[in-house]
Amino acid sequence: MTNPSADAGWHGWTGGCQCGAVRYKVSAKPYITVCHCRMCQKAVGGPYAVLAAVDGPAVTWTRGTPSRFRSSDGAERWFCSACGTPLAFADLEDGGIELTVGSLDAPSEATPVAATGVEAQLPWVDGVRDLPRRSTEATVASAGRPPPISYQHPDHDTPDGWSAGAASSGRK
Repeated sequence: MTNPSADAGWHGWTGGCQCGAVRYKVSAKPYITVCHCRMCQKAVGGPYAVLAAVDGPAVTWTRGTPSRFRSSDGAERWFCSACGTPLAFADLEDGGIELTVGSLDAPSEATPVAATGVEAQLPWVDGVRDLPRRSTEATVASAGRPPPISYQHPDHDTPDGWSAGAASSGRK
């Protein structure tokens, strides 16, 4: 399941949920796809899922354990029960795991090489890149609100006992 364009300098990826209760490490370079199937749309709450596929043993859960929902006779969806972040699709037949690219610490490194489930692709998806654009900062400012204080886990591993409250204390 490795990416055919894998480079020799790749040293693994890490990722986890929004609250930091569940973290993982990936030891094999994944094959990245975009899946438009209806099951993936519902699992991630979006128009498609971007997934990083690897053999199951290549994923080590370094903090916590994901909860599981059996979404079909051959698959489970794994997620954080504390914050709800979708983390993976697990193929119960071949043992493969497809991690959600948005849960990676460096999602920009995961470039899709194929699309699947295109029979359910929403008709407006291709036009998204042509929509007017602005940053989150500009959107918040235009609403007259101050920038939000994030309680989200940072995009890197943290020591045991890390909490959003401790990380944000003293911030306004």
